[in-house]
This record gives sequence, C-alpha cells and structure tokens, in this order.
Amino acid sequence: MYYPEDIVEEVRARNDIVDVISGYVKLQKKGSNYFGLCPFHSEKSPSFSVSPAKQMYYCFGCGAGGNVITFIMEYENYSFTEALRMLADRAGVELPTMEYDKEAREQADLRSTLLEINKTAANYFYYQLKQPQGQIGYQYLKDRKLSDETITRFGLGFANKTSDDLYRYLKSKGYKDQILKETGLVNIEERGTYDKFWNRVMFPILDVNNRVIGFGGRVMGDGTPKYLNSPETKLFDKSRNLYGLNYARTSREKFILICEGYMDVIAMHQAGFTNAVASLGTAFTTQHAALLKRYTDQVILTYDSDGAGVKAALRAIPILKSVGMSIKVLNMQPYKDPDEFMKNLGPEAFRERIEQAKNSFMYEIDVIKKNYSMDDPEQKTQFYNEVAKKLLEFPEALERDNYLQAVSREHFINYEDLRQLVNRLGNRIVPGAVKDETYKKEKIRPTKAEKEDGTKKSQRLLLTWLIENPSLFERIENIITPSDFIEDLYHQVAEMVFKDHAEGKVNPAGILNRFINDEDQYKEVASLFNASLKGALDDEEQKKAFTETVLKVKKNSLDHASRNAGDIAELQRIIKEQAALKTLHISFD
Repeated sequence: MYYPEDIVEEVRARNDIVDVISGYVKLQKKGSNYFGLCPFHSEKSPSFSVSPAKQMYYCFGCGAGGNVITFIMEYENYSFTEALRMLADRAGVELPTMEYDKEAREQADLRSTLLEINKTAANYFYYQLKQPQGQIGYQYLKDRKLSDETITRFGLGFANKTSDDLYRYLKSKGYKDQILKETGLVNIEERGTYDKFWNRVMFPILDVNNRVIGFGGRVMGDGTPKYLNSPETKLFDKSRNLYGLNYARTSREKFILICEGYMDVIAMHQAGFTNAVASLGTAFTTQHAALLKRYTDQVILTYDSDGAGVKAALRAIPILKSVGMSIKVLNMQPYKDPDEFMKNLGPEAFRERIEQAKNSFMYEIDVIKKNYSMDDPEQKTQFYNEVAKKLLEFPEALERDNYLQAVSREHFINYEDLRQLVNRLGNRIVPGAVKDETYKKEKIRPTKAEKEDGTKKSQRLLLTWLIENPSLFERIENIITPSDFIEDLYHQVAEMVFKDHAEGKVNPAGILNRFINDEDQYKEVASLFNASLKGALDDEEQKKAFTETVLKVKKNSLDHASRNAGDIAELQRIIKEQAALKTLHISFD
C-alpha cells in the first residue's frame, strides 16, 4: 500500500511524538529529552529516550528506535497503513485514495487472511461445543457455573479429540498449507500435519477492536499443559494483549480489575464485573501496563491468594507504578481466586472486598511483615529497617511522610522513631544518587552497536551531532561533505542530512520515513541519529571530542580514497590532504 511521501510526512508532522508516546509510556523530562521505561523490553531503569527536537524515540538498552509512525506500528502490532490511518484520524488529516505496491499489498492481504482464518476457526470451535463430540467441553463449562449467555458472549468452543480436525476443515474452505502455517493453529511437518489444539475447551482471544487474534485452550482430562496459548504470530503478541480488554475498556467503572486467568475474567463478567482482564499465560509486562493506561489510571489486583498469586502481585505493582497507575490489592481469603470467591459468597460480598481493597504499598508492607516474628526483638528490628528502606522509595518528602504516618498507625510503630530511622537510612543510602548511578551505568553499558569498529562509530557520532546542533555545519564547512561518510547507508543518510540543512531545516524523523520498508536499514538509521554524545559543546573537553570525531571521519575517508585511487595524480592530491589534517583547526568562536 502506498501513500505519497508528502502525505506521510504531513501525518507524521501533525502528531507530536511526545504527545503520542506519553499516552503509552510514562515520560519524565531530563534536559532536552524525555525518558521512560522501554515498552519493547523489560527494564528497571529508564533508557527509553524521546526527543522533541528530532521527533524520534530511541532505547539505549535494546536499540529500538524510530519516529511516531513506527512507534505505533511496533506497539500496536499495526501495519504501516494501519498506523498511518490511526495517526491521520488523530490529527484530522484526510488520507487520499490508497495506492498499492506489491509488497505492501501482500502484507495487508496476509493480515486480512489470518484474521479471516481465526474468525473461521472460532466459529468452528463454537459449533463443535454444542455437538455430541463437544459434550465433554460443554459439561465442563456448565460445571464451572457458566450460563449459555456467557458462553456465547465469550465465544467459547471445543477442539475435538481428532488431532487434525481443524486442519481438514480449513483445507475444505480452500486455505493453503503456506498460509495455515502462519496462523499458529496447525503444525505442518514432514512426519504429518496436526492441530495445535485438540481435546480442549477453547477461549478465543480478541483485540480491543473485537478481532480474533489468537486462542487459549484448556485440556480436558489429565493432559499437559493444562492451558495452552497460540504461539506468537503476525497478529498475536501475548505481552501486548489482555484477555477481556475488548469488553473492559467500555466499562463505566473508573478502575480495571486484573485477574490471573481466563475463567476468573469470565466469572467476573458473568457476575457483573465487566471491567476485569487477565494477562495471557505470561507474567504481567510493561506493555500490559501501558495498554491499560490508555483506559484507566486505577487498577485493582485480584490475583490468587496463594503464594504464587502474592509473588505475581509483588511483580506487577512496580510495573504498574512505572506508568503512573494507582494500585490496590484485593483480599479474597479464605478463597483462592475470584471464581471460587464468587461461587461461595456472591457478587455483593465481592463488591465489598473491592471497596476494602488495600493500597499497594501497604499491601507490600503486610507481605514483608509475614517474614518476621514480632515476638523476637531482633526480627522486629529487622522488620522496622525493611519498612524504612521501603519508605525511601518515595522521592517526594510529603508523600513519604503521608505513608510514614499510615505505616506507623497501622503497625503500631512510634511515628517519630520511624521517621528518624528513615532519615538515618536516607542519609546513608542517598536513594536519589543511587538511582542516578544505576541509570548512568545502564545507559553507558556497551551495546552491540557501540562495539562496532571506530570507523562506523565516528560517522554515527558526527551525524548525531549535526542533527542535534545544526550550527555545527558551519564548523565543518570545506572539511566534511557527504562523500566522507564511506559506509553506503551512512552516505545515503548524510546526503539527505546535508541537503535538508542546505534547504533550511534538518528533519531526521522525515528522513527515517524513507527507509520504512527495510527493517534492518530502518533500525540502523534510527541508531545513526541517536549515538551516545558526551553533551552539548559548552566546554573545552566536549569541543575537543567533536574535533577528534571530525578528524577521524575525514582521515577514514582519505584512507579509503587512497586505497581506491585511480591514478598517481589523484593519489598525490589525497596524500596532500592527509598531511594537511595535522594542522587542521576547527574554530568555535
């Protein structure tokens, strides 16, 4: 699918990257850029940078980078066209009639066909549930107290015991093996073909637009695994989707309930709590938190009350906090999970538990306390120290004092004694400095890109400097030209950067658009514009670093040219230029 370059650029320019990304990631301004936790890999210290000046993002941890269009493509798992349409709608840009190129048409057709197959499979599973061979699955759901209305609402179904049942059905519909391999529904191997799911109650997984993107299956009998999810496909990424969110996002409640599994979500919805969701057989991720942030600022964790559920809650709390969520934890004891609680005490009692849900920090203190005996003076002191360390997580004094009062009141600790303990530990640990050092260490940890040879690195550094400070073009005039960037891709980019500068404005995000159809080149160009710099050129050390980088680029260029000189005259000219480098001076006055 093809749109004219000027239209693509208009859509990109009309969507400020900080505004868009802040809807997904909690960003904090540091200097001229914004930083947050990367939504594309798991991290504890923010290495994800968003530049208003460049209109680009870049993660110094995993190397993900791009402009606002590719962020939407990566985060939402959208095609280029889908991302462009979304951003055009957001900015009020009317897109022209679409033109197709071969590759884009193939990708669009593939996604459309996969969605079509998934819908066909979901209908097939649903039909099988009501047939004699699906009786075992239907009875399982009825034993779990699900009504026919709920079964229909969630499209629950059954995968027959025959191991290639679905495959034969999809083949009868005209789908070829090549496309069926992409669905994650069948395994096609030399030794034979068989379905991914069989003898399982089936749970279709829908995205927020109510499209079937994958499946979960609960085995009937003692088979393993008990629950099985679709593998990752072009449609399905379990770390970026939540079961039940297609319904929960339209709930009138101001908060969302987070459960552990399919049946918990379904039981909650059947009981009237239509704001319940669950992660898809995986640990709760930053991507899940950012997805929820689009619909609410408040969540209540309703994980199982056993040890595994407590650990899951403790893992999820900091992830949710990182995107700016208000978090509470619901107590379901003496029952294990929401499904069991609902069957025994009913919706009204559950509503009361929601109203009594505990602030996540106070919940964490309760969990810590269980590890110590308050009858033992030594363990009691250790508990107080753990509490004090925990209180130091609050950077703002007022918020920290509010929690300090709450903890001292609830756990019968003298307020003044606890305050003094917190202050003593704070002076010893200096939490702000610790966090800053952690960030710095993570940021400067050598990545694959930074281990490249010096030739590439110097070219990357120079390009980054030029787009961040266009006034530097004056310093390198008559010294550096695009031809001095000897790597093919770097040379292409340098020509665009120098041309943009000559026309009055360097537009790195616009340049990036021109490489969007080649994933490898796109990632490398994004890294070209985000090399690690020591800072602005406001002291002698930094000016020296810039000068040395310019000299390296020029020397590499001349060395390359000398190896490829066509005649003696050209070689003599190059040697003369190499000698002149020894006396080269770059003025900053």
